[in-house]
Amino acid sequence: MKQKEVYIPFCDHCAVQRNSVFKNLTKEEIELINFEKEFRIYKRGDVLYNEGSRISGFYCVNRGIIKVFKTGIDGKEQIIRFAKSGDIIAYRSVLSNEPACTTAKVIEDAGVCFIPSGLLYKFIKDNSSFSMDMMKLTCHELGEANAYITDIAQKTVRERLAEIIIHLINDFDIDSEGYLQISLTREELANIVGTATESVIRLLSEFKSDKLIELNGRKIKIINQKMLEKISNFFG
Repeated sequence: MKQKEVYIPFCDHCAVQRNSVFKNLTKEEIELINFEKEFRIYKRGDVLYNEGSRISGFYCVNRGIIKVFKTGIDGKEQIIRFAKSGDIIAYRSVLSNEPACTTAKVIEDAGVCFIPSGLLYKFIKDNSSFSMDMMKLTCHELGEANAYITDIAQKTVRERLAEIIIHLINDFDIDSEGYLQISLTREELANIVGTATESVIRLLSEFKSDKLIELNGRKIKIINQKMLEKISNFFG
């Protein structure tokens, strides 16, 4: 049987089309990534790297969705973020030369470019525009982490769940029928909000009764985004 060919994306296309962190690299630097990167295919449930492991490079998502999370003492996941097309992950561990502080697991079949750490060091050293883009990205993610800590301390679980739904709309959009274009389990939603799965199940049922959303298995249909924004006190 003839083996199916794997399409390997070119970084110059991704950098321009997705306004990625690589957009200010020179043509020669882009060609260097294309030459040295390794394109990998992952299925749902596959793990790219584990918390505490040493990694020799970072990852750029070409397609699919990857959840990045930390594991608590009781083994419960705390989801930090979802990485989608154009996002990079694991770069902070590479820059700090420390073991990975998170685990990355595929929740939607993905194609990912693995880029050796030496290239990241080289581009930061040689390309001031790339260095600035990396600094902006790091500061943005730090700002998001600070906002999350504030939410945990000051918002109710109901407010946080509404805000998470708004963030998911902004990050992944909705399809022509109004459904979020990311499918999550109730446990995964709870692990983002920072609460028990039972609480999320109850609140989703309340949102449905209030005609804010509709539920179809893991899929969530957005009915009243304005009211969700009002409940969440989110105006981003």
